[in-house]
Amino acid sequence: MKLKRNGSLILLIAFLILGCKNAEKKTVKESDNYDSYVLVNDWPNLPNNFTLGSPTGLGLDSKGNIIAFHRSGRVWETMPISHIPLIKENTISVIDSKTGKILNSWGSNLFIMPHGLEVDNDDNIWVTDCGLHQVFKFDSSGNLLMTLGEAKVSGNDSQHFNLPTDIAVTEDGSFYVSDGYGNSRVIKFSKDGTYLFEWGKFGNKKGEFNIPHGIDLDKNGNVYVADRENNRIQKFDAKGNFIALWQNGTTDQLYSVTIDNHKNHLFGIDYWIDNDSIIKGSDIFRFDLDANLQLQFGRTGFYNGPIARYHDIQIDNEGNIFVGDILGNRIQKFELK
Repeated sequence: MKLKRNGSLILLIAFLILGCKNAEKKTVKESDNYDSYVLVNDWPNLPNNFTLGSPTGLGLDSKGNIIAFHRSGRVWETMPISHIPLIKENTISVIDSKTGKILNSWGSNLFIMPHGLEVDNDDNIWVTDCGLHQVFKFDSSGNLLMTLGEAKVSGNDSQHFNLPTDIAVTEDGSFYVSDGYGNSRVIKFSKDGTYLFEWGKFGNKKGEFNIPHGIDLDKNGNVYVADRENNRIQKFDAKGNFIALWQNGTTDQLYSVTIDNHKNHLFGIDYWIDNDSIIKGSDIFRFDLDANLQLQFGRTGFYNGPIARYHDIQIDNEGNIFVGDILGNRIQKFELK
């Protein structure tokens, strides 16, 4: 009996070791305990005569409506772009997140090359224009409240931007600008637009950037930056001190980030073209706020939609995901099930 018990014990230990090794091989995508996100077909519900263009910036207002910053028929094909005329059509649209119907559109003859968008706690709408090298603040009705930067003039001082990409606004009204394509820095301004400080330079070390392309804040004031061409997410404190990073090792570019402060999740989106110039598409990533990966889906699985190139991402209070696809010129909605 003693030998039999020892034999059973050895078999049990072997089974547990083998089981642990197999569990280690399981990827996040294969987990049995993941939230399910389902693509909503035929959303949004756009009029036949409406051209969305590239939806480069997304935000959510206090009513849960999606605010989209889009380029109508404008295409970014050449550099420089500051000489291009203003877009004649509307470029900012308010979309009902439930029905997908457009509630309002405005922004004609204001912008050259729309890019980033942020909605603050007072429903003010902040946008960046790469062609104008400027940052704008509007109220929810489209009235201009603030302009930063000199129109069509690039620079790297406290009064100028060089193709700025995104904005993130704190609860006290101060804000950060990722700047951007021409510069490699993040700048903080006071509520009234006074320059406070900046950090970053071109490179791939911690605290350096190669196109800081998207930016967002958690409820503790930490700053998350989508470092696009370095293909990673960097996390900083409110003063710009480096905290952590997540390196995407499978694709080319990491486009944007957003924070779900209701569930303490960090989301990111990437884009991949292989060495044969074949478009593979985008993935959506979900992390905890320490940048530990929890979930990944899109081109790599759990997704039956068209190939996409996600440029921006937002999460509503119910955990649903909205992404702007600049390849298909559409906005996609994924419901959390």
